[in-house]
Amino acid sequence: MISKTLSRAALATALGAALLPLLSGAAVYSNGTKTATFDVTLTIIADCTIAANALNFGSAQGVLATAVNTNTTLSVTCTNTTPYNVGLSAGTGTGSTVASRLLSGTGANTSTVSYTLKQSSGGANWGTTQGTDTVSGTGTGSSQTLTVYGNIPAQATPQPDAYKSTITATVYF
Repeated sequence: MISKTLSRAALATALGAALLPLLSGAAVYSNGTKTATFDVTLTIIADCTIAANALNFGSAQGVLATAVNTNTTLSVTCTNTTPYNVGLSAGTGTGSTVASRLLSGTGANTSTVSYTLKQSSGGANWGTTQGTDTVSGTGTGSSQTLTVYGNIPAQATPQPDAYKSTITATVYF
């Protein structure tokens, strides 16, 4: 009699264990498992971006008897360890060269104002020839600020007008 009781108890336990997952809604798999792996990749290429702020010598200049100095900034962001050079064009002023930049008057005004763009205050002229008159650096992956120093030397004052030149800042990498 004891063996029938144990057998029924063992059978009830076994059936309960087998039916419990089915009654609870869980699926049961008994044929083992298999896995697969996959790679997650990213390729970083050497790249740079550049942004520039305006350089304004002011709007209250009268006679250009003394030098007018101001500065602005460029922002260069290059991938980490990427070497770069930043060049500044001659500008759009009529007759401008990198060595002799000019602001042009508007409309029928053909007058110009001489100015320079330097790599440091009183330093070397900033141009476009890599390794000669550009500013070099190495990317860090974060924004790096470069200062552009502008100078209008004392000169004969042209007629009143708004004088302008547009400079193109280029990052070479």
